[in-house]
Amino acid sequence: FRHEHPERAGIMKILLVGSGGREHALASSISASALVEELVIAPGSDAMADLGKCVPVAADDVEGLTELAVNLAADLVVIGPEVPLVLGLADSLADNNIAAFGPSRVAAQLEGSKAFAREVCQRHNIPQPAFAVVRNEDEARQKIDTMGEGCVVKADGLAAGKGVFVCDTAEDAKKAAAEMLGGRFGAASQQVLIEERMVGPEASLFALVDGADCLFMASAQDHKRAFDQDQGPNTGGMGAISPAPRLDDALRDQVMTEIVEPLARGMADEGTPYRGVIYVGLMLTTTGPKVVEFNCRFGDPEAQVILPRLKTDLVTAMLAVVEGGLGHFSMRWDERSAVTVVMAAKGYPGPYSKGSEIRGLKEAARHKDTLIFHAGTMIDKDDNVLANGGRVLAVTGLGGDGASARQTAYDAIGCIDWPDGFFRTDIAKG
Repeated sequence: FRHEHPERAGIMKILLVGSGGREHALASSISASALVEELVIAPGSDAMADLGKCVPVAADDVEGLTELAVNLAADLVVIGPEVPLVLGLADSLADNNIAAFGPSRVAAQLEGSKAFAREVCQRHNIPQPAFAVVRNEDEARQKIDTMGEGCVVKADGLAAGKGVFVCDTAEDAKKAAAEMLGGRFGAASQQVLIEERMVGPEASLFALVDGADCLFMASAQDHKRAFDQDQGPNTGGMGAISPAPRLDDALRDQVMTEIVEPLARGMADEGTPYRGVIYVGLMLTTTGPKVVEFNCRFGDPEAQVILPRLKTDLVTAMLAVVEGGLGHFSMRWDERSAVTVVMAAKGYPGPYSKGSEIRGLKEAARHKDTLIFHAGTMIDKDDNVLANGGRVLAVTGLGGDGASARQTAYDAIGCIDWPDGFFRTDIAKG
């Protein structure tokens, strides 16, 4: 690959794929790297235009993105969202001798197929709930009856974070399975997983993997429900805290030893080595941490809460992954906590309207230790910021502990005037 060992500052051309809040956080970190000469973002957003050049190529257009990377002579392509990973963008780039930060199509099935992920864990003795993969209603009903009252029903494929139902009764589970197998999520729910319902607090761990080696990156705790006190429907995430309060050093080491390291070794041994960042969604049960799910990229809003704490040059870390150098690499972190609060359009995760104006962002951004990432905004001809999505802003505060970081984030939100938006008031509380 080109420039495997950059010897002077500002020599790399990087293409970043994506347009959301995660990519805004990535663009902020990448553009700050002394190694970067040029940052191109596809498709990017109005809010990212001052960090790099935005090019209107869709994040799921593998052919168009590959052509763009070749024409740019990109030294590295950073793939933000899951869809292009599952579609094989990293493979297409490799075929053109362009380095990608992100796993191959087969390795990305850890996120693209929940059945694939469960079966990998089963083969390598990685702790997880009991599960069954079903393809018709009769199978589903039978497996639900054997699981007992509480179980979880999941669409196998990508369903934009909406294909998971935590069911209190067998009847609820059978109804959810019937809807999924009946086509509710299209191809994503042609097969469905019935899983044992685990109990305990959740946490997320992020690690870098270069095939054989892996390195702990950071932890976070996400808040998925739309409203305070974990009420309302599941969302893509309404806020997060890093480090995760319940994931102490001992638990972190246990997750690396029992989950991440066996996963990396197992994938490599099977001829499908994983390269990139891996997100491990965990349930901290009374019998130890177990895998809820894997993501093959930075989370959203977890990227917005983790990356502001990173002191190591992010591009250097990505190059260590691409070049297989993690065994001789370490990362430095801000010891402070970070809290991110998501501001969403009223109605989200259901139907919502676009185009309402958001005021006070400049005042909010002037708050000390505050960063504002745009997940779904646009800027009109008069330089007004307008809402253009469901999750619209991610406001991150840093502080000496979780409580002070939380206060910083909410103080900044107090400056933002957006009557058509809403946010949870209890992110990282207690």
